Amino acid sequence: MLNTYSNRRQFLGASALGGLGLLAASRLSASDASTLPPVRTITRGPKFHWFGYYDKLEFDPTNRYVLGMEVGFEHRSPKPTDVIRIGMVDLQDGDRWIGLGESCAWCWQQGCMLQWIPGTESQVLWNDRDGDHFVCHILDVQSRERRTIPHPVYALHPDGKSAVSTSFSRLADVRPGYGYAGVPDPNRDNPTPTDDGIWHVDLQSGDRNLLFSIAQVASFGKPLATMEGAKHKFNHLLYNTDGSRFSFLHRWTGPKGRETRMLTARPDGSDLRIVDDNGLTSHYWWRDPRHIIALSKQPSHGMRFYVFEDGGEQRIEVIGENAMTSDGHVTYLPGNKWILNDTYPQSGYQHPFLYDPKNDRKVPLGHFAAPPEYTGEWRCDTHPRFSRDGKMVVIDAPEPDSGRQLHLIDIRGIVG
Repeated sequence: MLNTYSNRRQFLGASALGGLGLLAASRLSASDASTLPPVRTITRGPKFHWFGYYDKLEFDPTNRYVLGMEVGFEHRSPKPTDVIRIGMVDLQDGDRWIGLGESCAWCWQQGCMLQWIPGTESQVLWNDRDGDHFVCHILDVQSRERRTIPHPVYALHPDGKSAVSTSFSRLADVRPGYGYAGVPDPNRDNPTPTDDGIWHVDLQSGDRNLLFSIAQVASFGKPLATMEGAKHKFNHLLYNTDGSRFSFLHRWTGPKGRETRMLTARPDGSDLRIVDDNGLTSHYWWRDPRHIIALSKQPSHGMRFYVFEDGGEQRIEVIGENAMTSDGHVTYLPGNKWILNDTYPQSGYQHPFLYDPKNDRKVPLGHFAAPPEYTGEWRCDTHPRFSRDGKMVVIDAPEPDSGRQLHLIDIRGIVG
């Protein structure tokens, strides 16, 4: 069944999970569209909805509630006074939106770090701003009890008791779309500060301590000529699957543009290691406690996804050589049998997909319009996120009539 909308929209069939099954998609033939998994849009206008980054827990432990953010505008940078609403969608009650709170510390790409807290049944957290500093709210969505710790967070430890964080003021200055407005970076003119870097944050007490500074990491390992005089930052922090280590990207802007190293460390900041120093490391995910899949540029196969070993011989293995040939937001579904990924816009469309490494099989999940007005800092990447049981995926994508919204993809027919 095929129904085009403004040459951008197709009807891809009603979801087996219920609802209307509406979705913006591609210029596929009817036969091609029939092979795609069922999809439905789970938020609606007039407000715009999205979740942001792909490495956070968006589904609650029961897979009934899906977190999201709501805003009244698009296509410009957030101002300090712009407030977004925090909420969750009830998939078993007509996709009902349930309000949870607000935030004035957010960005288009990573939102306000909204996520479920691992190891809890009903607790979520998100960053906010209180006057001249950023904070983090922790809310029980059932009891509605809320407390606030005096520091923002980035990535949560799997035990849900602590987190690592970095400067959102610095990110706002050097990489718009990833930091927060409203608190200027005190080290704006310092390329390698000694009093800022990666912090450990105790989610119980609210205490934090500096694990290592930007200056320490910039001087760690083999010196690279492009680092001299460059402005350095950290981004994309993530714990491994058992919490024994965490990773991050060390980035700086040199004569050749932005360059990157990927490093890991223990939760206390010790045993710092360089995993990839080839100058270009992009989106990544921990497959298990010792292996990371990441887009990188390596001598063996050029720009591809590789599995890096953290520690030991630090072996590097190309994966999906002919199936994953461009950058995307990569994760493994629970059980590691399937890789979930997407693409940036190609001929006006973004393409989330599954990849089966054992059988070298790529399965498309849809082809979603990426209108030209969604560009730069306020682009709308699909950022696919999986449910706790690995049977559903939620993406962000713009609808022709209602802007960016959340869309649910039922992948049970693919993964079994």
